[in-house]
Amino acid sequence: MENKVTELLKAGKKVHSATELAALAARFRLQIFDVLHARQTGHWGGASSAMELITALYFNRLNIDPQNPGWEDRDRFILSKGHASLNLYTVLAYRGFFDPKELPKFRTYGSILQGHPSMKAVPGVDMSTGALGHGVSIAAGMALGAKLSGKSYRTYVMTGEGCLDEGSTWEAILFGAKYKPKGLVLLVDYNKVQLDGRSQDILPLEPLADKFRAFGWHTASKSYDGHDTQAILESFRWLDADDTWPKAVIYDTIKSKGVSFMADSNAWHGAPIDDASYEKGRPELAADLEKKEAAL
Repeated sequence: MENKVTELLKAGKKVHSATELAALAARFRLQIFDVLHARQTGHWGGASSAMELITALYFNRLNIDPQNPGWEDRDRFILSKGHASLNLYTVLAYRGFFDPKELPKFRTYGSILQGHPSMKAVPGVDMSTGALGHGVSIAAGMALGAKLSGKSYRTYVMTGEGCLDEGSTWEAILFGAKYKPKGLVLLVDYNKVQLDGRSQDILPLEPLADKFRAFGWHTASKSYDGHDTQAILESFRWLDADDTWPKAVIYDTIKSKGVSFMADSNAWHGAPIDDASYEKGRPELAADLEKKEAAL
């Protein structure tokens, strides 16, 4: 018998309920954990922290057509923190861009699903990413292209703190403030942990929202809980509240969200998920999925 999450995925439609989006994200997070353990490679920490946000973007927000990935008028999404690729791949697969059976082949020889997203290989990937700091520059160019060609699509770019440590990112933010392309949105997955430690110790970013404002971006007056799908939908309503561009939204998230002993630690940024940790952590993710499915 099919459960409600499976029914949602088969329907192939936009999801408007925060409860449904939460259940989808829990399903995807568990699958990512399974695949990364099986493959013994990949980035669990940053993929998990962005799970609800990317799920909500693709299943609620973006104007896209999975049957026509290159549709000229589609909204664009750039995952600047490209190491979290399995998150994006999983959402794209279940949104209908390619067969989810490809997901277990992640980072295998000959697979389209390599460690960083490739726009040439993966249907639905709008830009190849991986070198931190490039995403905002590319998004600004895409958004300016829409403005110059009279298109109405929106361009979303998600960064982590590593991207925001790069000078090229802030040059692109200045560029966006100068040309003010309509539809340019910067989303920050603010989990406050990086590969080598806590972001505050590596290169402090606070006061981050004030920095965006000082650089000329229309910035949300508060940060949103990036694991609360209701809060994410509220942030989407803020994006639609006025026509001032470009816009920046900060989401407070937790590295390795969903597994208590992994959460908020740089140790699981990109470390392989060993058997003992998998056996200990998977029941927590399964219980969360069961809880969210029961709420449907």
